Amino acid sequence: MAKPKAPRRTLESYTVKHINKTIRGGDCVLMRPSDPSKPSCVAKIERIEADGRGTNVKVHVRWYYRPEESIGGRRQFHGSKEVFLSDHYDAQSADTIEAKCTVHSFKSYTKLDAVGNDDFFCRFEYNSSTGAFNPDRVAVYVSE
Repeated sequence: MAKPKAPRRTLESYTVKHINKTIRGGDCVLMRPSDPSKPSCVAKIERIEADGRGTNVKVHVRWYYRPEESIGGRRQFHGSKEVFLSDHYDAQSADTIEAKCTVHSFKSYTKLDAVGNDDFFCRFEYNSSTGAFNPDRVAVYVSE
């Protein structure tokens, strides 16, 4: 007979030991991709769960997609640090978190004095099954 699964409990926060950072629901993180030749995946933590012993910590995330991962691909007006908040949810081991990051609104991103490796911006929500964006258009700024 199979052992009953240990009840999972929701954690307010969790310290990711290998990066020495505390994460909470609502934080954005960089996660290790399954293909090491690809850039880190950007995700928003929805909630954190652990088994009864406090080991085997999982993060429930909502993925951000990069333009090249969307239907239609990267376009000329997409920023190099642009990501789209998707409707794609998943649960991953907390051990795959590589760093905390910040996903800014476009307006606050343009006001940054310096853009770091862990700074991104989001102007769109993305439906991963239909390829639709919300909003379906934004103002495009062209540098001359």
